[in-house]
Amino acid sequence: MKIHELKKAFELGKISRRDFLQRSAALGAVVAAPGSLISGVARAEPKRGGVLRLGMGGGSTTDSLDPGTHPDSIPINLEHQLRSYLIEIAPTGELVGELAESWEVKAGAAEWIVELRKGVEFHNGKTLTSADVIHSIQHHIRADSTSAVAGQMGQIADMEADGDHVVKITLKNGNADFAWLLTDYHVSVFPTEGWETGVGSGPFKLVSYEPGVRAEVERNPNYFKEGLPYFDGVEITAISDAAARDNALKTGQVDATNRVSQRTAHLLDLAQGVSVQKIVGTKHYTVPMLANVPPFDNVKVRQALRLAVDREALLKTILGGHGEVGNDLPIGLNQEFYNTELPQREYDPDQAAFMLKEVGMEGLAVELSAADAAFDGAVDAAVLYAEHAKAAGININVIRESNDGYWSNVWQQKPWSMCYWSGRPTQDWMWTIAYESGGAWNDNNWENASFQQLLKDARVEVDPAKRKDMYWEMQRLHWEEGAVVVPLFAADLMGVSDKIALPEDIAVNWELDGHRCAERWSFA
Repeated sequence: MKIHELKKAFELGKISRRDFLQRSAALGAVVAAPGSLISGVARAEPKRGGVLRLGMGGGSTTDSLDPGTHPDSIPINLEHQLRSYLIEIAPTGELVGELAESWEVKAGAAEWIVELRKGVEFHNGKTLTSADVIHSIQHHIRADSTSAVAGQMGQIADMEADGDHVVKITLKNGNADFAWLLTDYHVSVFPTEGWETGVGSGPFKLVSYEPGVRAEVERNPNYFKEGLPYFDGVEITAISDAAARDNALKTGQVDATNRVSQRTAHLLDLAQGVSVQKIVGTKHYTVPMLANVPPFDNVKVRQALRLAVDREALLKTILGGHGEVGNDLPIGLNQEFYNTELPQREYDPDQAAFMLKEVGMEGLAVELSAADAAFDGAVDAAVLYAEHAKAAGININVIRESNDGYWSNVWQQKPWSMCYWSGRPTQDWMWTIAYESGGAWNDNNWENASFQQLLKDARVEVDPAKRKDMYWEMQRLHWEEGAVVVPLFAADLMGVSDKIALPEDIAVNWELDGHRCAERWSFA
């Protein structure tokens, strides 16, 4: 089978992403998993005007306009509408400048020179300067910062302006991936007056925002990207229930939705006037446990719980086959430096029971907090997990939590909970934001001195062969001792009205075209 035939087989669902990567490698082809293989996409010429109506899951009344605190899809999507970034990830997966005209790295990846685009105007009429960029980044690293990226931006030792359009960033140590970190959805640029009003230089200006309920924006007539956006405005309505989102799309109340349920996607795809679009990226579902809280402080308990889940059953039941089984790593098969030598962890309740007996914990009883805010089907997944674990003598009591406030009141607060990650394009980024010791979004508190040292060493290493060895060892350590169960990698499914004209390439770094649907899409 030739590479184009492999891509077609993947598009038609005849082979899995894992099969695609393995077979293409066998052919000697160097390719990424075809994440933007989307069927039934409207390819009409873009039409100007109209208001895009998004029905979205992933919002909470605790959300705000503070870019450092965005936990889920609605505030992330709104952020991309209102504000711009120094660098963005193109739909092709490449890094391209947004507010940055160019960037240059020096001194062992410790010194970065960013030249800014001239003539960029904020919504309030102010012209973008180096001072705004420095102020925006300092928001994440100041002493009292509550930003989720305080850790990764904390690599910065110094920033200085060289005139109005050049920013020099000096890191404490080198980081070959630093340019990727500047694409993080938290690290947007706002004027020195502050983030509170939602003013930015993005494609839309804020009209109104009621967190967890609704947001409305209008076209920015002075947007620096010529010809964009196409829509006159965007309305986001928070719809937490997947079935309600489907119904809103089918009845024409909204034009597009995120998080189509994998279990009912085939039914929505049959509806007249709409289609379900599938993109495969790095999104994965996790079950993090706080490794400093008993009984999860025992490595045998953590290993037993990883063996007590039937991943294939979850893939079939929760995802309807729209994804792949995970191997307790937050790194996808198609990502650079993935450790291909680690065996796939299988469902083995007998071995799980044996491990618990070894440490005198037969009949282990634990609580697992779950809400569908974590991901669509999270409660059902937790219930199924509990059923699987019974064969190992493990009693999992599923605690059904409220969707509203889940990310502030449950995640990172309760000892064991359901979670999802959209993933990150580089290993350093993923490990740093979620697994570095003391990180704001570290949701497992697993401490391993060798792992933490390797994380720092790999970050500054510019030799690819040496970086590979380091990342392979980090993955091995986490696979053997870590405190996060990663049972599934999930495809992103979005529902789209036939009235929408999608672009040729769809980004896979986040859902809804890298959360830039408002900027890139149009009516047909």
